Amino acid sequence: MTSSIQHNFGKQYHDSLPQLGHSLAQLLQFFGAKRLYGVGGDFVANLINALEPSLTVLPSSNEMHAGFSACAQAEVAGLGVCLTTYTVGSLPCISAAALARTEGLPVIFISGAPGENEIAQHSLHHTVHPHTAWNTDLNAALNAFKALGIRAERLQGQRHTGQPNIAAEQCLALMTHAYLHRQPVYIEIPRDLVQQPTQALSLPPSLDSLQGQHLNLSGAELIAANILDKLSKSKAPLLFLGEKLRLNPDLLARLVKLCHQLQLPYAVTWFAKGMVDESDPLCLGCYNGVFSHTPGKIYIETIADYVLEIGTAIFPSDTNNAFGSQTHAIDKHQNKTMLKGTAHREQDIIAVVTLLELGLQHRLEATTKQPQLSPQAAPQDAVAVMGENIEAQQSLSYANLAKVINVAQATLPQPYVFIPEIGNAFFASFELNTLSTELGRSFLANPWYAAMGTSLPYARAVADELAYIGSQVPILVITGDGGFNFQANELINLQKQHANVTILYMRNNVFHLGKAGNAPIYHCNAEGFDPKLLIQAYGGQGHYCQTQAQLIQTLQQTATGGLHLIEIPTSVETQCQSDISRKLNSYIGFKNGDPVASAQWQALCDQA
Repeated sequence: MTSSIQHNFGKQYHDSLPQLGHSLAQLLQFFGAKRLYGVGGDFVANLINALEPSLTVLPSSNEMHAGFSACAQAEVAGLGVCLTTYTVGSLPCISAAALARTEGLPVIFISGAPGENEIAQHSLHHTVHPHTAWNTDLNAALNAFKALGIRAERLQGQRHTGQPNIAAEQCLALMTHAYLHRQPVYIEIPRDLVQQPTQALSLPPSLDSLQGQHLNLSGAELIAANILDKLSKSKAPLLFLGEKLRLNPDLLARLVKLCHQLQLPYAVTWFAKGMVDESDPLCLGCYNGVFSHTPGKIYIETIADYVLEIGTAIFPSDTNNAFGSQTHAIDKHQNKTMLKGTAHREQDIIAVVTLLELGLQHRLEATTKQPQLSPQAAPQDAVAVMGENIEAQQSLSYANLAKVINVAQATLPQPYVFIPEIGNAFFASFELNTLSTELGRSFLANPWYAAMGTSLPYARAVADELAYIGSQVPILVITGDGGFNFQANELINLQKQHANVTILYMRNNVFHLGKAGNAPIYHCNAEGFDPKLLIQAYGGQGHYCQTQAQLIQTLQQTATGGLHLIEIPTSVETQCQSDISRKLNSYIGFKNGDPVASAQWQALCDQA
């Protein structure tokens, strides 16, 4: 039977039209996706079948974990993809979508949906629809994603018999938006469209061709000249790199190279930890005011006479700015230039950096000298000092955990990729030495949105990317028992991956960070629970460490490969907490009106 499209445009055109599922696979590959994370279901079955020949469609233990893995994929591979079924699958991804929006991650959330031929005056399964309703609401998931400020659309099928649908073009527009603006998008695809023909696309030759918008702002030469002038007058300059550069590795590499050409010290924000190699002699570490333990703190707070701040947040968050303690020296520095990156994909920063590259070294080589850093300011010296301070038989706790891991890492053939869980584990991890890895990142967490239960979904996405690039870099997950219990079901996928992952399981049986009483809600564990037996059920090995020497020896053994869990009993006593967690608990208590905590916080702020 001759179709209307064939009758309208001819057989040759009709036969050239691809199925939507094939176009979707082509688009995802064009944007660099190699794998998807998701959970199957009836409304998404056609999509899985269409995508599977071209892409690796990986299972997750639940939809929220699929979303978190896609977030980690976006961090390390430039784009993440999550695939779920209608509403019961897509709505659990809301937490991950909020994380992606907050962290500025290009994640494509794809959901199957009822076919357009199924819509009638009756409710469908998976529909958010109470039995007392007078109308069916098919847009619950669309509206939920939109409520987060995320661009969300349902693809549309053929609206005229003589015209093909433009669903593939809709997908291209949405994915382009995610890629260019580094923001998540949500695409709902009616299942009857997957195998229908859609108008063919003519894709650009490369992703660079999508840029389209060029820098329309002028004045870069004036900004560069001002920076050149201030640098030429400075005796102790500092480059402060922000978290916005995490997803622009080319620009980050140019800035680090510039620092080496000029012997210019640099530091990074809290949210940018793991973005650079902290063993670089010019790197002063990760800085956040009174919460900092970076070896370069003295130089940053008392020596630097000019700060060039690049790529930090437009609107500063409390977490990244010393929780409003007014102790962040760079925030208060009187001689500073800030390049926030207000233009599309940091084009304004790139324009200024290009001019600096052209003129800076020639202009300053006669006047700029390498800053004289004290021994305490050299990151490579910090590892040696920590090694000398190890007390082999001393009990482990959050207070000394990072020190011990740093010593162990220094003995390994390859450094770790650290993935700390939100909570005490995360804040203790800021004292870790993050070194250069083949992944390009050595520390992945989500400190701003702070959704607990992300470390294992992150670990599996990192393991997938490492396997893809053929790297044997070990992964170290650091978690409390509360955070671990949020996500232990994701172990099944780490087992299937044969991932090289070691999990440090810090056990105190409570949700301790911010704990303000003894209500049962804080008690996250049972005394009889044995995580070592659990990890064995997933094909891994369980270990138990109580002393610093035991942990170093065990880390040396487990870094060679496989899935491992190291149980470490730790006290909740104040002296056993990391310095950052003690200060943060004071901040939380102050915000909640606790008088003792308020006094402690005031004393901390007075250090400014």
